[in-house]
Amino acid sequence: MSRTPVREVFVHLHQDGLVDIYPQRGTYVSLINLKAVEEGRWVREIMEKEIMEDAAGHLTEEDVYKLESNLAAQEVCCRSRNYLEMLALDDEFHATIFRACGKERTYEMVKQLNIDFYRVRVLRLSHDLRWEQILSQHKEILQALKEGRGEAAKKIMSDHLRMIIVEKDALMAEYPEYFVES
Repeated sequence: MSRTPVREVFVHLHQDGLVDIYPQRGTYVSLINLKAVEEGRWVREIMEKEIMEDAAGHLTEEDVYKLESNLAAQEVCCRSRNYLEMLALDDEFHATIFRACGKERTYEMVKQLNIDFYRVRVLRLSHDLRWEQILSQHKEILQALKEGRGEAAKKIMSDHLRMIIVEKDALMAEYPEYFVES
């Protein structure tokens, strides 16, 4: 393989903030930027709370089926402790709600802003922090949406996305070398 495709991959990883490139010295995995984590969480919370309002009482049978199937798969992941699949299903749960509201591009924008937030989620799930609580909140969100209770869904979603604030502190205490403040 030539160097050009590899170089292009590193450029993309650098643009996404996942690696730091130091010419003539090397390329290193970047630290998790705590300001970016909080900014991403903040944007995600605002957008997802509004999506809850849009989705409440408006999910189709197919949307509900997809979300219920997703939750069943999340239960299997919780039992088998498969955190990478759990993370993918967690993302798909949220993406499905955005798609149900016709907001696919909005979800992709939020996802792009949440790279460091995602990295904390990977670390969190790999260390078994509150899997059952995440699943329980997803079930409560779906129930509220099916019943048309938008305000309840918004509150649950806010609590769901704010879990990372406390968990981030625990992860920082255990792995301070993974994080940077700026």
